[in-house]
Amino acid sequence: MAYAIGPYSLTNPLILAPMAGVTDLPFRQLCHSLGAGLAVSEMVTSDVRLWNSSKSKHRLVHDLEISPRSIQIAGGDPEMMSEAAKLNASLGAQIIDINMGCPAKKVCNKAAGSALLKDEKLVRSILESVVNSVSVPVTLKIRTGWSLESKNGLSIAKMAEDIGIQALAVHGRTRECRFKGEVEYDTIAQIKQNLNIPVFANGDITNAYKAKFVKDYTQVDGLMIGRAAQGKPWIFREINHFLQTNEELLPPSIQEIAQLVIEHVRKLHDFYGNYTGVRIARKHVGWYLQTLSDDSHFRSTFNRIENPEEQLEELNQFFTQRSQ
Repeated sequence: MAYAIGPYSLTNPLILAPMAGVTDLPFRQLCHSLGAGLAVSEMVTSDVRLWNSSKSKHRLVHDLEISPRSIQIAGGDPEMMSEAAKLNASLGAQIIDINMGCPAKKVCNKAAGSALLKDEKLVRSILESVVNSVSVPVTLKIRTGWSLESKNGLSIAKMAEDIGIQALAVHGRTRECRFKGEVEYDTIAQIKQNLNIPVFANGDITNAYKAKFVKDYTQVDGLMIGRAAQGKPWIFREINHFLQTNEELLPPSIQEIAQLVIEHVRKLHDFYGNYTGVRIARKHVGWYLQTLSDDSHFRSTFNRIENPEEQLEELNQFFTQRSQ
C-alpha cells in the first residue's frame, strides 16, 4: 500500500529515521536499495553560518539523493529555521522535516529537538514560519511529550496538522525517557486516531514481528526504523516481506552480507575521502559485526587500519573465513 507526503507517493510504509552521524548519503542509498520507502537525512543545523563545516557540507549533498529527498533541520529560532528550510529547498530538498524528537543534551541545551516540546508557543511559531516559507511539504518528528508529567504530544500533533504539517513521526517516549523504558504505543495510537495526515510510529521496532504488532496495534500509516537498521540495513526487506505475506524472510547469506558490507565501506571512502571515510567505516563495520555476533578480535584489528585498500582487503579475508 502506497501513501503520500504531499505530491510524493511512497512505495511502502517503511522509513529510515534520521540519525546524526549514521544516516549519511551512502547509508540512505543502501537502506533504500534494501526496502526503505523513504530515507530521511541526518539532522542539518538551522544555523547557516555553520554550513561551511565539513560535516554540514556532506549533509547538504541533495542532488544525488533518491527521490523524494527528505532533509531534516533542527533549531529553536523561527527565522533561522525558515531560512534553513528555504536554502535546503533551493539545494534540492523535496520534503523538509523538522526535528522536535531528538533527546540529545547537545541539541536540547540549545532549545532545539525535543526541548521545544516544553514551549508550545515557540513550537507554533517555528511550524508556521517553516510551513509558510517553502512550497515543498513540511513534516515533523516529535516525542510523546517533555516528561511523563507533561505529555503534550497529542496537542502538538493537532496544532501541527492545523498549521499545515503534512506527515508526523512520533517516537513513543518522552524527552526525559530518552531511549529507556517502554514505548508508549497507546499514545501513538491515540495521536493517529485524532489526525488525518499520515502518522509514523517510531521506537523499539527491532524486527518483523514487532513491526507488524506496532502497525496493527497503533493503526499508523508507516513505521520509522532507526537504531535497528544500524548494522542490519536488510531489516527493511524483512519487515516489508512479513507485512505483505505474514511469513519470515530467510536472512541474507554470509556471501550477500560480505558483498553488501564491502560495497558500503567502498562508498564511504568515495564519499568522505580516505581519511574520514576510513574512520566512519570503523563505526559501521562495528555494527555489522554486532549483528553477526562476531566475538573474534577482528574489530580491534580493523579499527587500527588507516588505509582504505587495507580495510577492504581485511574485510575480504574476514568474510572468506566466515563463509568456509
